[in-house]
Formats: sequence, structure tokens, C-alpha cells
Amino acid sequence: MPLPWLKPDKIVFPPIELALKNPNGLLAAGGALSKDWLMSAYRHGAFPWYESGQPILWWSPDPRLVLTPESLKISRSLRKLLRKNRYNISFDTCFSEVINHCSEARRDGGGTWITNDIKEAYIMLHEEGYAHSVEVFYNGDLVGGLYGVGLGKVFFGESMFSKEDNASKIALVYLIRHIAYWGFKLIDCQVSSKHLFSLGAIEISRTEFCGRLKNLLQSKDKIGKWRFDANLT
Repeated sequence: MPLPWLKPDKIVFPPIELALKNPNGLLAAGGALSKDWLMSAYRHGAFPWYESGQPILWWSPDPRLVLTPESLKISRSLRKLLRKNRYNISFDTCFSEVINHCSEARRDGGGTWITNDIKEAYIMLHEEGYAHSVEVFYNGDLVGGLYGVGLGKVFFGESMFSKEDNASKIALVYLIRHIAYWGFKLIDCQVSSKHLFSLGAIEISRTEFCGRLKNLLQSKDKIGKWRFDANLT
């Protein structure tokens, strides 16, 4: 069966069940990276992931890696590091710098998937109040962080980076403490990762994932700049 090609002027995704098994979750190609396209993709259970020189590719893998506030595992060493308070944490203060650092990382051992078009699209989403970043500073230097999209009661994690050991884990811990307080119930981690498994992430079926989305995305979006609250640490 040929891969569906999406026209930029009509936002219509194929049924999620038609995603390929090999490569796992490839759903369609084409479309665009506008706000409306990205919002529609997330609500459909899909996300963009492609390398420079490729068309926009949309994915919905089965199983799906997710994390909940209740399932978060903090190791003894990480908990000890958190108690030292050696890092300064902020939200949404330097989104562009975070995504630039993340673009240097590799999701699957290949070339970076955070193309210039992806950067521009998510910076636009950030300016619209939908994409958010967590920043970890040490002695004034940005040493870790993550970014993603918040819709309803779901945070769709996109990427994270560390310039120091455990900096991205620290960013994730503080993100989860805040979004749990705000009523979020699910963090979409997209694809399997030993790093995230160690923090309590689990795999669920695509069917279950989309079922959870249907309920959790009915809640009002928390749009706008997110702020770090020291009382939630």
C-alpha cells in the first residue's frame, strides 16, 4: 500500500490504524508545519519526524512510550542531586536556545531530525503559547533542558539535552512536578528510550494511547508562557 501524500492546503490525516508496521508507525508524508497542521497531528496521535532532504513525515508508532506523574521514578542518586539545589530552573525563558541544543542530539543514532523547518515551526508554536521549554542553568550557563507541546492535560515531549550528567533528567522532574500540579495526566515520550525507561516510562498500545488522548484533550489548553514555581520543588 503506497504511503499517503498529504496536500498542504487540506488538513486530513489517514486513520491512525493505517500506519505502517515497517517502519513502525509511519503514517503519511507531505502536509505542512503550520500551527493548524501540528495541532491536528497531535490531536490525531501523530507527530513529525524526518531528516533534512526528506519530505515531512508523520508518525504514530505502536506501541507508544508514555510517562505519567505517578509512574515517575527518581533514583537515589538523582534525588540526592535534586536536594543539593545546585541548578537554577526556569520555564519558557530561552526556548530557541533549548531547541538549538536539542538539534545537536540524535534520536536514533542517525542525523539530527530537528531541521531548520522544525525549529521555525516550534518556535512559532512557542510564540503562540503552545510549545514550552524547561531550562537548567549552572553558574549562569544553560546545561540542560527539554521542550514539547502542551495540549489539554497532555504534554507531548519532543526532545531534551544535557551538557552535564543528569541535567535533562532534572528538567523532566521539575516539568512533571509542575504539570501534575496543573492537572496534566500524561506525557507522550513517542518512541522507546532507555533513558526514559529508567525514569518510569512504559509502553502502551497505540489504541490505548489514542483513547487516553480523546479524553485528556477535551480539557482547556494551558496557553501562554509557563512559569517556574519554587514552591513546587
